[in-house]
Amino acid sequence: MKTIEHPPIRVFQVATGNVGSEMIKRISTHRDLELIGLHCYTAEKIGKDAGEIAGLAPNGVIATGSVEEIIAAKPDVLTFHGVFPDEDLYVKVLEAGIDVVTTADWITGWHRDTNHPHSSGKPVTQLLREACEKGGSTFYGTGMNPGVNQILGVVCSADVAEIENIVTLESVDVSCHHSRDTWIEVGYGSPVDDPTIPGKLEKYNRVFADSVLMMADCFGLELDSVEFCYELGACTKDVDLGWYQLPKGSLGSNYLKYQGMVDGVAKVETHLEWQMTPHTEPNWNIKGCYITQIKGDPCIYNKHMILPKPGVDLSNPDNFASIGMTVTGLPALNAIASVVAAPPGLLTSADLPLRGFAGRFKK
Repeated sequence: MKTIEHPPIRVFQVATGNVGSEMIKRISTHRDLELIGLHCYTAEKIGKDAGEIAGLAPNGVIATGSVEEIIAAKPDVLTFHGVFPDEDLYVKVLEAGIDVVTTADWITGWHRDTNHPHSSGKPVTQLLREACEKGGSTFYGTGMNPGVNQILGVVCSADVAEIENIVTLESVDVSCHHSRDTWIEVGYGSPVDDPTIPGKLEKYNRVFADSVLMMADCFGLELDSVEFCYELGACTKDVDLGWYQLPKGSLGSNYLKYQGMVDGVAKVETHLEWQMTPHTEPNWNIKGCYITQIKGDPCIYNKHMILPKPGVDLSNPDNFASIGMTVTGLPALNAIASVVAAPPGLLTSADLPLRGFAGRFKK
């Protein structure tokens, strides 16, 4: 069967941090996409070539710094890879008729509405929905976790007659994520008995409550609440990661749970088993993968392993880190075609067709 060729989708990217830089590289080889613009918040990057910023050969795309320049370029879609959302930017872009796909703190929008009030006084989901209506545009948030991890949980339930409980677990070493600001924000490196740490972890990771709500929606289950609980691991010695220091007695690992409750019973859960170092007490058996466990009829245990392509030198920490950035950003890039084709409005992963989660074969 002959494949029908379509013009590539014109992409304007925001941010060039860990994920953003990796996505510039990935867009360059993605047959569906063409990078036409780059928006940077750092003044020193504005005016520089996007390829050079990402460590590639120059590609002719010059970084800009205003929303007006994004709109003037008339892209089909804006991809946002900043750590934190820029909701005012989203609104302007959506009102201009440009779709938005983001990896920043968004799955359903419940978390942003509940925990991050907008200065306008309106819920963020209302702001974005109104912007989509005005511009005839579409907004979608995803990532690896939250994102693909919960999609895997939903898919794994397809052959289950009756579900009693479902858990999606991320069990990973997070030392490859070289974002000092992120780990300072959640208390890593601070004394483990610092009473502010649990609140920091819960606040920073509240988007995982969204992921529980998204799964429950797919299962047709109405939750009473989403509860948070935690265990913390203290470093048993001073740890120097090169890019980050963890003193003895500081937070070096955690086990977090976001639990969707019905009548006091946990039904739908997302767990986060993270370590910055194995030298902690308690210590969890980090498995380096994503696991779905379903208790029901029948029971399901599914392990999602992510491995480098053959020939990648994992002794180079940059290569190891790039795998994590790739699996965070690619769910957004691969969904772009389906988002662009979707009706206007706010989408979740429950709304996308199966092709919205499909990767691409090499040209």
